[in-house]
Formats: sequence, C-alpha cells, structure tokens
Amino acid sequence: MTTYMVVIMTTLVLMSIYIIGVLGENLYENEQIKLYEKANIISDSIAPHLLEENMSTVDNYMLQQLTGTGIRGIVVNPSFNVLVDSNRELNGTVLMRDVIKTASEGTQAHTLLKDSSDMNMMTIAVPVIKKETEAIIGVVYLVESVAQIDKTIGFVRFNLFLFSALICILVGLLSFGMSYIVTSPVDDFTKIANEISKGNFEKRVAVKGKNEFSKLAMAINFMCSELSNLEDNRKKFISDASHELKTPLATIKLICDSVVSTPDPDPEMIQEFLKDLSDEVDRLTRIVERLLKLTKLDSGKSAPNPVPTDITALLNSVLKKLTPTANAKDIVLYSDYKITECAPLMLDFDKMWEAVYNITDNAIKYTDEGGFVKLGLNKEGKEIIIQIEDNGPGIPYEEQEHIFDRFYRLDDSRARDTGGTGLGLAIAKEAVILHGGRIEVSSEQGMGSTFSIYIPATLECEKSDNKI
Repeated sequence: MTTYMVVIMTTLVLMSIYIIGVLGENLYENEQIKLYEKANIISDSIAPHLLEENMSTVDNYMLQQLTGTGIRGIVVNPSFNVLVDSNRELNGTVLMRDVIKTASEGTQAHTLLKDSSDMNMMTIAVPVIKKETEAIIGVVYLVESVAQIDKTIGFVRFNLFLFSALICILVGLLSFGMSYIVTSPVDDFTKIANEISKGNFEKRVAVKGKNEFSKLAMAINFMCSELSNLEDNRKKFISDASHELKTPLATIKLICDSVVSTPDPDPEMIQEFLKDLSDEVDRLTRIVERLLKLTKLDSGKSAPNPVPTDITALLNSVLKKLTPTANAKDIVLYSDYKITECAPLMLDFDKMWEAVYNITDNAIKYTDEGGFVKLGLNKEGKEIIIQIEDNGPGIPYEEQEHIFDRFYRLDDSRARDTGGTGLGLAIAKEAVILHGGRIEVSSEQGMGSTFSIYIPATLECEKSDNKI
C-alpha cells in the first residue's frame, strides 16, 4: 500500500511540475512576443525623428505608446547614451546592458532579470535602423515587470499541489477502504486454509454477496466438504481394512496356539488345522491382492491398456469360468444377448473381464439354490449395455448407494462364509469408470437385482433377437 501511495504522489508531483513549467514558458513567451511587437513599432516610428534629433517628438511618441501599459521605454544612441527615458530618470546618462549591446550590433535580444526589490523584470532591446543605409542609429530598450505572470504561475502551482494533495488523500482513503474490503475476505480464506492444512475440514468461509469472493468462498467450502468426505472415507477404509485383516490373522493365531498347546496332537487334527490355516491364508491373499488392485486404480498407475475386444467373447469367457460355481449351487447361469454381431471395442480386456466376473460371481453367491443368473448384452444409442440379472433376495433401497463402497456387505456373516472381501463391486466400479462408463443397479427385495454396465461405443452393432 505504501509503495502505491509513493508512486501516486511522485506521479502527481511530476505532472504538476511539468504543467507549471509548460504554463510559465507559454506565458513568458507570449509576453515576450508582445514586447517585441511594441518595441519594433516604436523603433520603426521614431527612426526618422531620431535622425533629425527631434527628441521631443520621440519622447511624446514613446509616452503615447507606453501610457497605461506598465512598460518603461528607453532610447539610447550607438554610444549607449540615454536619449529618452519614459520615467525621466536616466536621460543624459550612459546605460550599458548586454541586450542593448546585442541590439546595437543589429540583433534583437531579451532577458529576464531582478530589480532592486527582487522582482522579475523582462527586458527587450531592438535596434533602430536607418532605412536608406541600414545603419543602426539607436536602440529601443523596453522593461516590464512580469510579477503578474509570476503571480498567475504561483496561483496555478498552489492549486495543483493542493489538488495533488487532495487526490493523494482521496486515493489513500479509497485504497485503505478497498484494501479492507479485499484483504478482509482474503484473511478469512487464509485462516480457513491454515485450518485445512492442520486437518480441520469442518471450517467454512462465510459466503457474502454474489461477487468473485463469494464464488471463491463457495469453492473453498466445497473443497472442505470433499476433503472431509475423503478423510472420513480414508479413516473408514483403514478401519475396515484393519478389521478384515485382523479376523483371519486372529484365526491363524488361534489355530497355531491350539496346535502348540496340544501335547502329541493327532495327525488328523493337525491336517484339519492346516487346512483351516490354508483357507485363512487364501482369504488374506485375496484381501491383499484386491487392495493392491484398488490402490493401483486410485493412483492412476493401473492405466487401461485398450485392445480390440469382442465383447461377446468376453462375456462367454466369464460364463465358462463361473458355470461350475453356478452348477455347484444348482443355479442356472445363462446368456441372453440382444445383439450378436458387434464390432470390436477398444477395452482393457483383463479389467473389464474382472468387472463382469466380480458382479456375476457376487450374484451367484447371493442367489439361493435353484435360482438363476442371466448375462445380457444390448445397445442403446451410443452405449453398449452389459446386464447381470438374478432372482436373489434383492437389495434394500436405502443400501443400494453403498454397495460399491469398499468392504461394504449386506450380510456380513454370509459374506464371510462365501469368502467375500467386500471389495469385488468396488473394483468393478473403478474398472468401468476407468473406461469412461458407469454402473447402475436396480433391485427390489425378494425380486432380485439387475446390475447394468454402460460402456461408451461409437461403432455400429447389428441387432438380433437370437439367444445364445
């Protein structure tokens, strides 16, 4: 702020000095031109009378020209003797001035000097020339006070400096006012930013008005909300992951303690313990592998590696892989494709295969024996739709928005019996989003569920009613 004030003050002072300089130069130049004109008129008029040495006529003419002007007129001969003085003070004396000497040599001259009272005086000297011979027969010397000009310049100078001071004061007040208006919300933003840096995401900036600051405040508040949600999810994820890892680890510890504390354990018991131990290790391995997959998806390190993919072949591969699992539960797993011929899509085969696999496997696990799971394929507009439908118990409406959360389970005990980790649907969603698609779920309790995967596609597909 101080720097701005100094710059403004310096600019105004320099501007004032320039204006005063230009004004003074212009006023002095105009007065000088006026004196030159009067001196030349007098010189031309008195030349004949000066040759005749008719000083009374010269004196009368001089008085006639200068009366009421405040100008003093003096006529000297080439020897610098004063022939006529309008003030009657120097008649008969010798008057030597530089401008008179210059004029006596045939060149007009002027200068500014100070009189005995320290007042600025402007002097003009022009030669009196005999027209017939061009000889210099005298000099007309005019002296005029420029006090009025100096007074005008002083008046303008005072008002300019006063105006500059008022401008500086006004600018200062406006600057401080604007500074307060600007810095006040900035201070609030800074305080909130400091709180955010300390991990306090509950702070909010007051939104005032509808200007740029209010938009920034809303953006900061939105960021705080997002960071708060992110922090809550992070804490929940750590808690869930710790809980998931703790359970099999506790089981492994219990099995090991049981074996160690049993004297001469029976080989069959050891075999059974080792089988349980292997199951828990497999469970740990699945959890860790899926956590690593999610970490890669979150960090962007697992970028898609798109290759031309026959979507029908991908679905058939999932069917083939899961058919034994479905048969073991007496569940009918089949396909119902509305399109049979589709140009290859640029997809990461492994990631999309795993997304479809996880959802289908989840449907089989949660469908009762004797039920069905159907894989569908269709196209609407510029989207390919993969549908996984079952007639299982369905998903309560209030829980549908959470089923893609990590470690979320509708039936925790049943999920543990089936070996679920609560990460399959989360991985499926991330994989589909990675391809620019989305997943939607439609479900009613007791009526089953339908998961729809929408994949962007711009290639033409042929429709058919044939079923595979």
